[in-house]
Amino acid sequence: MALVSPSPVMSSMAIHGVPAPGIMTSRRDLVDESMALVIEEKIYVALGKEIEKNKSVLRFAIRISRGRRLCIIHVHQRAQRIPVPIGAKVPVKSLDEQQVMDYWETEKQSMLGDLNQYLHLCSREGVRAEKDYIEMDNVEKGILELISKNGIRKLVMGAAADKYHSKYEKRKWKDLKSKKAISVRDQAPASCKIWFVCSGIPIHVRGGTLDDSDTELPSPLSQASPSIEAEGNNHFRTQSARIPTGQASPSHLTIGYRRAATFGGNSSGLSTLSRLSTPRSRSDSEEGADESDILTRGNVLAYSSNVIADAPLVPSVGTQGIESGLKSTSLHLFNNDLHQPSPPSDGSMVGGPYDQFIQMMQKAANSRRDACEEALSRAKAEKDAIEAIRRAKASEVLYSEELKLRNEIEEALRKVKGELDEMKNKRDEVMEARQIALKKTSLLENEVAGSEHMVKELEEKIISAVELLQNYKTERDELQMERDNALNEAEELRKSRAEASSVHVHQFVNEFSFSDIVAATDNFDPSLKIGEGGYGSIYKGILRHTQVAVKMLNADSLQGPSEFQQEVDILSKMRHPNLVTLIGACPEAWVLIYEYLPNGNLEDRLSCKDNSPPLPWQTRIRIATELCSVLIFLHSCKPQGIVHGDLKPANILLDANFVSKLGDFGLCRLLSDKSVICRTSPKGTFGYLDPEFYATGELTPKSDVYSFGIILLQLLTGRGARGIAKEVQYAIDKKALKNLLDPLAGDWPFVQAEQLSNLALRCCQLDRKNRPDLETEVWRVLEPMRASCGGFSSSGLGSEVQFQAPSYFICPIFQEIMQDPQVAADGFTYEAEALRGWLDSGHDTSPMTSLPLSHSELIPNLALRSAIKEWLQQQ
Repeated sequence: MALVSPSPVMSSMAIHGVPAPGIMTSRRDLVDESMALVIEEKIYVALGKEIEKNKSVLRFAIRISRGRRLCIIHVHQRAQRIPVPIGAKVPVKSLDEQQVMDYWETEKQSMLGDLNQYLHLCSREGVRAEKDYIEMDNVEKGILELISKNGIRKLVMGAAADKYHSKYEKRKWKDLKSKKAISVRDQAPASCKIWFVCSGIPIHVRGGTLDDSDTELPSPLSQASPSIEAEGNNHFRTQSARIPTGQASPSHLTIGYRRAATFGGNSSGLSTLSRLSTPRSRSDSEEGADESDILTRGNVLAYSSNVIADAPLVPSVGTQGIESGLKSTSLHLFNNDLHQPSPPSDGSMVGGPYDQFIQMMQKAANSRRDACEEALSRAKAEKDAIEAIRRAKASEVLYSEELKLRNEIEEALRKVKGELDEMKNKRDEVMEARQIALKKTSLLENEVAGSEHMVKELEEKIISAVELLQNYKTERDELQMERDNALNEAEELRKSRAEASSVHVHQFVNEFSFSDIVAATDNFDPSLKIGEGGYGSIYKGILRHTQVAVKMLNADSLQGPSEFQQEVDILSKMRHPNLVTLIGACPEAWVLIYEYLPNGNLEDRLSCKDNSPPLPWQTRIRIATELCSVLIFLHSCKPQGIVHGDLKPANILLDANFVSKLGDFGLCRLLSDKSVICRTSPKGTFGYLDPEFYATGELTPKSDVYSFGIILLQLLTGRGARGIAKEVQYAIDKKALKNLLDPLAGDWPFVQAEQLSNLALRCCQLDRKNRPDLETEVWRVLEPMRASCGGFSSSGLGSEVQFQAPSYFICPIFQEIMQDPQVAADGFTYEAEALRGWLDSGHDTSPMTSLPLSHSELIPNLALRSAIKEWLQQQ
């Protein structure tokens, strides 16, 4: 094999250190690999949810990426206060869990939409980007967590809000002010480089300087020595005729330059262009390559290096950069064509090969110029296409925004329509209410007209009443004088009776000493106190083995010795099943001893005091009947009728069978045979006191009828005495009596309740002349009702009505009415003959309790004997 001497080009390349084509190929591979590694390394950008405020940070990241892939990271904070329809924000703890989760899901979708907008901005700039986020309450901790999770080595984040720092303050402001930025700077790993950006300007770099070299991509061709470029240029000028047109045409250079521009860097584009400009038809390592091929490759490399070195590079991605670069390249090629080699000085090539060489150079220049123009037209077409695509995307965005706006407007219209319908319904309701109000107004006007007419009539009646009142005043003055005289006489009479009572007590009443009273009440123990009235206090006690009620006069009592003597006189003479039984008295201490009634008074039972069971309506009708019976008995007494004068539920006592007993006769008055009126100073309880008695001072049996009517209304309703008559009358007028009846009494028979209500209202008439008579009218209504309800008999009103004897009239041994009642040592009262027979037969125990008797002495029960005789006489 013949040895081939190396060509001058090869020798020159070897001398200046330019590697052979095979060596150049391996260097290009290393550059490509290093470029791929640099490009694949991600730059992470920490952005918030406010897009406009974070655009400057994103633009800075795009600017330093130089072909790298971006990753947008975000720390999502869940809202801890959620807005409600009323316009306020409420903590999540006070809302429903499902409602909170729905709101958080809506927030998350909104956050993902913001991240997608960031990705859209990156794609418009030709940068590949992806997103990543983490949910955490603290932003700094979230960023540090993402740095640790993804092994972030390069991070761009905001230093502070743009409104605090302008771009002109970069030199003045070097330190970080944001707490988030300071925390990330201090706690991030040392391997992570962080750019802190404000208004698109890096104000602080952690892990490097602002001019750090890793912001630029490495340039493979920048390592070649300047001698290589010079030699390549010389070869191009001397050997340009050998360059094949298909291998070094401007179109190849244009394509290579365009690919370089897509990476956004100068060196990368140069490497690609040199690779495309080198002919690859034959292997660079093939043995026996002739000199012409080696020269051709060397010339192409030199030509490519010369053209690219002299042409201005594209500063940024985009069609504008491509077009300007192509224009610069075309101008450079055109200028190179003008540098044609001058003809030899000896004239050896004139008119021969030199002219042909000049013509070929001109044709090559024209071809290159045409190719550059074609490349310019293509670049312009691509620019127009990209602009059209951009406009189409912008149109799509505008269309989506318009569609969204249209949907919002339609939704708003639907809401407005719904509000209008609701307002229309409200207007119809208001119009209907207005019509009703107009009708009521007309009715009220008619009532006002009628009221005016009634007022005129009342004014006339008032005038006549004033005249009558003047006449009454004159008569009252005259009667006042008579009353004063009568009162003086009465006072003298009371004093004389009081003196007599201090000496003796009525023969039918037992007399007890004060020591007996003290022993019976355990020295007036407060725990034995069962009541207190206008007279004094009432105690429960045991007197001679019998339960009694002790009524003691207080020092500040409204009643005095005269009232005490009056009650003794009346109760010692009167016997009735519905009158309280007076057992005895203690004149020295003004103490009265009554039979003990375990169920207290009617007032406490109606109010269910001490959680006592309520009285059923049958018992209430029976109590009203018994009260009517005892009032008829008192009013018809001979020779003098008795007016109670203080009739109220507190003075009506109930025994073990809820049989009523009327007591407290301290304010009663005796009527003479010739008169049914007693003139006295008004005394009694407000609400039950006869208004006419209060106004005139005239006490009559009709005054007790008024008080009886008030009590009857209380039995029906369970309400207080004040204003009860007006309430019942109003309920009857409105046909709402059923709502006023006491529900604790059970299901009232409405017909009987209405009949009793009307009867009670008649008893409560202000004018006593309009009040009914108890015996002829009230009794005839109450007695049939009591009979229909069943229960105990009360008292007799005539010989044709029979009544059962009270239980305490019956002897426990003989079970007959006692004739000679005697009190034994066990405290019980027996017939004298029966108890003596019991003791004579050898028994020393009580017939009732079976306990031993302390003694066998018997004490006559004079009060009970008197009561039995009175009852038998009435029968």
